[in-house]
Amino acid sequence: MESPPPKRNVGHGGEDGISALPDHLLLDILERLDLREVVCAGALSTRWRHLPGHLSRVHLDAGHFRGATPLEVMDAFTGAARALLTRVPPAEGVCESGALKVLVLSFYMSFPHLSSIGRLVEGIVSLGNTEWLEFCISLPPTEPLGSAIEIGQEFMAFSRAYPVAFSWLTTLTLEYHAFGHSGITDLIRTCGRLRHLKLRVCRLLDLHSTLKIDVPCSQLQELEFIGFGCTRIELVSVPKLRQVECYRWLFKNTPVRFGYVPELRGLVLSSKAKAWQEPFALSECLSTSTVARNLSKLTLCFGYQMIWIQPESPKQLVAMFRNLTSVRLFRIFRECDLSWTLFILEAAPALHDMTVSLSRHSCVKTPEKSAEKTNVVWEPSKDLKHLNLKVLQIYGCEDEDKVRNYIRLVMERAVGLFIIQLYGESPCMYCDATNLERSDAEKTSRRWIKEQLTYGSSSSVEIIIC
Repeated sequence: MESPPPKRNVGHGGEDGISALPDHLLLDILERLDLREVVCAGALSTRWRHLPGHLSRVHLDAGHFRGATPLEVMDAFTGAARALLTRVPPAEGVCESGALKVLVLSFYMSFPHLSSIGRLVEGIVSLGNTEWLEFCISLPPTEPLGSAIEIGQEFMAFSRAYPVAFSWLTTLTLEYHAFGHSGITDLIRTCGRLRHLKLRVCRLLDLHSTLKIDVPCSQLQELEFIGFGCTRIELVSVPKLRQVECYRWLFKNTPVRFGYVPELRGLVLSSKAKAWQEPFALSECLSTSTVARNLSKLTLCFGYQMIWIQPESPKQLVAMFRNLTSVRLFRIFRECDLSWTLFILEAAPALHDMTVSLSRHSCVKTPEKSAEKTNVVWEPSKDLKHLNLKVLQIYGCEDEDKVRNYIRLVMERAVGLFIIQLYGESPCMYCDATNLERSDAEKTSRRWIKEQLTYGSSSSVEIIIC
């Protein structure tokens, strides 16, 4: 006799099995869903309706809301924020209000809505349970870029009007804002818990002045600048700073100078050089004796244009590079000699891995007003013997002779080298060749390089085609 089909697990009142679960398990499910799905669940089921207001993590992004104008979008955004962030005493039989630990708000700089956002956030953080509070504030899509000054003034007024909310901020991202001479330093001091600050296409009101950040008591750990408008950035005193990233600067030469940043671990510099810019020495950035004692990761990206780094005597850098373990040199233009990269190897005795990325195709376009691409010449010391470099990675092997000769040069100097990895690159947006043709050509080049390096060689270095 056949067994009867299994009965559906139905909770009290005819609910499905999932809805019959206790509140804490249902909340655990909602935490893993997209916020729009969470809201829909609350709208469709009386059993789930109260739960969104008890989430421990909320991420609201104005870009996910619809509206004919930015004001309508922000109306919808603040309405959703009000529904999710207003914590009310629980009804009988319902779980107690959960602690909101992570709150991420991405919104437009819309003056009519700032007071609502400020009050809601201050109501949440006043409960004392918030561990992560993040604002990402950008220009409304239809707002002209020239309004950065007005937007910056409104933002600073916003931060002064709601000091409690800003004192709990841990991460802040600002786009298209303009600041007065001390505005950013004042902002960091106001945000006592701020650890991550990202300034994207922002500027000083006076473009001919220097941005100086002097915050010896701050908790700031990470700084990111993208296209920041000023003459130079000086980090006078940021004791807990661990990571700095600077992209697309327009300064004449040295983009950032470090003062007292003893905890600095990682530095990323990435830009395409303009005609008015000049190469600079890394020691000009890292000139203070206490600046880079703990620097371990260095990334330089040249955008296939002029190499804006001047090779310099290792004596200028060895104190700052003594703990450097990882170096990445990206997007070197195809005609450039590669031996100059060894000045970093010579200055960094603890270096463990080095990555070099080359341009594969001559079709890479040169932007207007770019600096002239000139070869970089550097002769490494004849007695250079590096003991700790273990891994060398090469991306882009179109110029087979150049890559082969460079690898041999490194192998001669890095006596502890263990692995060489040869990679292809992502498809070129300007090239007419098909992806398959490019892939086949790259593999052929890499195999040829490997054969030339291993033929008749007694070296124990393993060469891997990736």
